[in-house]
Amino acid sequence: MAKLIRVLIILAVLGGGAFLVYAKVVKKHEAKPGLTTIKVTRGDITEKALAVGEIQPRVKIQVKSKISGIVRRCFVEVGDHVKAGDPLFEVAPDPTPQELLNVDNRVRSAQASFDKAKADFERSATLYKRGLLPKSQLDASREAYELARLNLEQATADQELTRKGRVTEGATRVETVIRAPITGTVLSRDVDRGDPVVPLTSYQPGTQLASLADMHDLIFKGTVDEIDVGKIMVGMPCRIKVGALPDAIVKAHISRIAPQAKKSEGATLFDVEAELDKGTHIILRAGYSANANVIIKEVTNVLLIPERLVHFGDGGKKTTVEVPGKGPDAKPRTIAVKLGLSDGLNIQVLSGLKEGDEVIQRPPKEIS
Repeated sequence: MAKLIRVLIILAVLGGGAFLVYAKVVKKHEAKPGLTTIKVTRGDITEKALAVGEIQPRVKIQVKSKISGIVRRCFVEVGDHVKAGDPLFEVAPDPTPQELLNVDNRVRSAQASFDKAKADFERSATLYKRGLLPKSQLDASREAYELARLNLEQATADQELTRKGRVTEGATRVETVIRAPITGTVLSRDVDRGDPVVPLTSYQPGTQLASLADMHDLIFKGTVDEIDVGKIMVGMPCRIKVGALPDAIVKAHISRIAPQAKKSEGATLFDVEAELDKGTHIILRAGYSANANVIIKEVTNVLLIPERLVHFGDGGKKTTVEVPGKGPDAKPRTIAVKLGLSDGLNIQVLSGLKEGDEVIQRPPKEIS
């Protein structure tokens, strides 16, 4: 009986040991799966720089008034197409009682000064004809008369402008109707009937009434990171992807690169503009967000492998890949390859491999 128990104990110990060894081998096998291979294929590689921005009209005009008042009528809505000179708004003057009193008093004062200067000039002319007044005094009275006349005209024009909102004085014409300065589309209308209007002057920006733009002349405006700006040049082709039109590709070319960088959220960026190529029939709208891929280099129908399979040595001068051995149980062998253009994911193979060859892909290393 004791001998049987010893045998059972020995068998149990051996079985437990065998199980531990098996579990360790299985765990090791699961942690380090076998090698896989990837075939050399053909495809296209494009080296590109990314510009992030939006579609914008080349010229955008802000419409403002040169007179103050209240919007009496609006002739346009957002999206309307207008021609240069078409009416957009009518601004009615809205003077305060004090302003009305001031302009009326100024006209009366100017009229009284003019009447006196006119009488003095006529009297001086009569005395000069009789030889009782020197010519210098006649010239002085004539000058006073002319100045009084000009002052009266100015006061009258101010009164008309304040009360009626328009005035026509020789070549100077001011009216209450605000007209379109260019032919284009109304992008925004910023006032409604009854809204107050502050005039555009040399010391204040004035109230923006609307904005106009020629929607047939659109460009891409964006920014490029400082890492890529040294690779691009004016004239390089672009492929623009518009966020609102995911299936559309708009072709363009770089037309401007800013000479000075700007800081944005800690990044150094350069402004760029791209001209849309003629013949673009895609309907675009101002403000569409878009990304432009600036084509730096591009090759087509070339041999490709994933760049992660390449081993770089000697400071990048030596490039090799692993390929399967010649026998079923042979170890992988390393061969040298000559590489070309890369897009960060795939890389062009110039020599060392041919289409259909297999390249070994090792499993990622564990981090312990």
